[in-house]
Amino acid sequence: MGILSLISSLFSLYSFLIIAYCLLSWFPGAYQTQLSQLLIKVCQPYLRLFDFIPPIAGISFAPVVALIVLQFVEKGVFMLFYLF
Repeated sequence: MGILSLISSLFSLYSFLIIAYCLLSWFPGAYQTQLSQLLIKVCQPYLRLFDFIPPIAGISFAPVVALIVLQFVEKGVFMLFYLF
């Protein structure tokens, strides 16, 4: 497994964790489990960077923006590897 595929896998895993974290909000009491506490510790620091985005009609689009930014960062990391 090359370094680029490892980096791609890590970005994909983190994106999946963010999606799982967001889906937990649909279920009452889901944030009290041990798995969700781990997701909170891993995802919330990054998602907090996007708290400035106001919700529209009660729906927060901050996680969507966070995932898009994460994709741009991944592409930027790949571009750095190809340059050097």
